[in-house]
Amino acid sequence: MSPSTGESLDVARPDDLDAAAILEVARGADVELAPDLLTTLRGRRDEVLSALAGGTPAYGVSTGMGALADVELSSEEQTDHSARLMLARAVGGPPWLEPRETRALLAVRLRTFLSGDAGVSADLCGWLAALLVDGAVPAVPRTGSGAAGEIIPLAHAFGHLAGVGRWLGRAPRVGPVALGPKEGLSLLQGTPVATALALLRADDVRRAAALETRLAAAQVALVGASRDPYAPPLARGDRVLAGVLSELAAALPPVTPTAPVRRLQAPVSFRVVGPVLAHLARQATALDGAVDRALGGVTDSPAWLPEDGTFVGTAGFHGLDLAAGLDGLRVALAHTAAVGAARLHRMLDPVVSGLPAQLSSDPGPHGGLVAVHKRAAAAVHAVSGWASTPLGPVETSGGQEDVQTFALEAAEKLRLTLGAAREVQACGLLAVHQARLLAPHLLADAPPPLASLLDELAAVLPATTLDRPWGEDLQHLLDGPLLAGS
Repeated sequence: MSPSTGESLDVARPDDLDAAAILEVARGADVELAPDLLTTLRGRRDEVLSALAGGTPAYGVSTGMGALADVELSSEEQTDHSARLMLARAVGGPPWLEPRETRALLAVRLRTFLSGDAGVSADLCGWLAALLVDGAVPAVPRTGSGAAGEIIPLAHAFGHLAGVGRWLGRAPRVGPVALGPKEGLSLLQGTPVATALALLRADDVRRAAALETRLAAAQVALVGASRDPYAPPLARGDRVLAGVLSELAAALPPVTPTAPVRRLQAPVSFRVVGPVLAHLARQATALDGAVDRALGGVTDSPAWLPEDGTFVGTAGFHGLDLAAGLDGLRVALAHTAAVGAARLHRMLDPVVSGLPAQLSSDPGPHGGLVAVHKRAAAAVHAVSGWASTPLGPVETSGGQEDVQTFALEAAEKLRLTLGAAREVQACGLLAVHQARLLAPHLLADAPPPLASLLDELAAVLPATTLDRPWGEDLQHLLDGPLLAGS
């Protein structure tokens, strides 16, 4: 269940339901469509119905789909074609998308309809908004979409309009609308699932990057690493890197006689923190661009172009832009996690850190965090060997060519990589907490961004350095507000 938060977003034009607004919807906000916008949608719908009544041919509306596109449908067959389209395409199954992911999908679908390209009714758009208010969440498969487009998960998302489909929790209290000509086809078009997942994953990565900045600052201070690599002049010509170095500087404690720089040259995993996080930020921005293009572009097929008074077949289903952006961000995040695991390794080495070996309270009798680092290494290994996702085409239908981008698979790989990155961060945070207990003077002058992190760790982790089942500490971190997905 994903109930409404009571917050309502007023949408007077399509651009009002932008990426930032869709994030709010994913978190529980409602959507209120302005009367003038609904009036515009009714006018566009009238144009579409008039064209269809006049005999204008439309793929998937007056004909079959795919390899059956040459089969003309009778007027009787067209009547229930919108609902029938959902049935044979609902071939997915669990695992299902999380409620916030599905809410984002519904909001993206609504946004693409508001442009008028699909020519769907104002009633269908209003029903999507009402479903968000109601808080009921359809069960949408996370994987298994091998089509040139997203017809499989979308058939599940909107199958209840054809009398089929499942819900995560209760069914909606609002009654579904009856699908009219072309509306079933439009519900299956475009890339709303990949768009929604890309939008959420970029937001997740930004929050992970913000935590990584504070975590890295703590590690730099604890091992007494040289601050040279974070000097502002090193960001010459690179505004993104300049921003990262500024955030690092705001979190780094001052160098003092009791917390000195121990060596002239910092380990590589510490020196590259700035470039690694800057690249991560650039890739998140690149994915943002793909999302914006998907929200504002022509994604329906056939799209109704009122200027020409005709239906036009499009390639709006081809999610290569999103798939490539998701892959680029995944690679950057996997590298960030690998560098984080390397910094953790250096923290356990007394030659580098000057701290007790393996951050043990009593090296020898107590093992310290050596196995914690092994868990971080396993998390990195699990996600570091994947190739880039877009591998199509794979022929999947007799007589029909498919050219897939597997954008949903790219989104799933990024989700799993986020999970691995959070595990590595949990291991690093536990090491910071342990090291602080062993050498509190090293972080005595922590500035606010770092001090707040240390306080959050102290609130969930025991104030002891003795050996214990470290996995329980890691789980507390993974389930807590610092690391748990929203």
